[in-house]
Amino acid sequence: MCGIIGIIGKSEVTPLLMEALKRLEYRGYDSAGVATLVDGGIERRRAEGKLANLQDLLERQPVSGRIGIGHTRWATHGVPNEKNAHPHATDKAAVVHNGIIENFQELRDDLEAGGRRLASDTDSEVVVHLITRYLEEGLAPEAATAAALRRLQGAFALGIVFAGQHDLMIGARRGSPLAIGFGGGEMYLASDALALAPLTGRIMYLDDGDQAVITGAGATVRDAAGGRVERPV
Repeated sequence: MCGIIGIIGKSEVTPLLMEALKRLEYRGYDSAGVATLVDGGIERRRAEGKLANLQDLLERQPVSGRIGIGHTRWATHGVPNEKNAHPHATDKAAVVHNGIIENFQELRDDLEAGGRRLASDTDSEVVVHLITRYLEEGLAPEAATAAALRRLQGAFALGIVFAGQHDLMIGARRGSPLAIGFGGGEMYLASDALALAPLTGRIMYLDDGDQAVITGAGATVRDAAGGRVERPV
């Protein structure tokens, strides 16, 4: 299973993302990556192989930012290499994904027929391109994500950040677990609580079908029907 971490922080998040990914190594993986927002734009660093390779890359090409997502990937679609490593991104959003999008080929064909060029061989990349399509049509991030989720078949846990949105992260789950951590003016998202243990002791687990809008002040959760719900912390 892939590992997901997301952080909205008060200081540089890349070191915290890397520490959390190390705690997710037990899941097994063959590539890893992080993405942060720098001056409103999405910056990514990805590497094949172990986290040490990603760490070496980050030492040569540092990336800053107070909001970011990270991922350890176990290849299912496409070989383990840099282009297939998460996060996947466009100029408007970046996504990390755990699970399998069963109808990805249908979605990919539709996206490419509309003129979009996908860079990887993964099923996951269709998610960020779907979200981007809806953003370009004028939908706000939460609505664009909800519209994209309605088209997905399969299992997923997702962490999403958006260009120009330094205080916004969206998480969603269907079939794959996802936890939200609450800190003092900081918020966290992870595929399991182990990744969050050193960061916070206050954790909310999303129910199947939930979508969470996360800011530094907290999280708003809506269920599969779009109604606002409260999940225990």
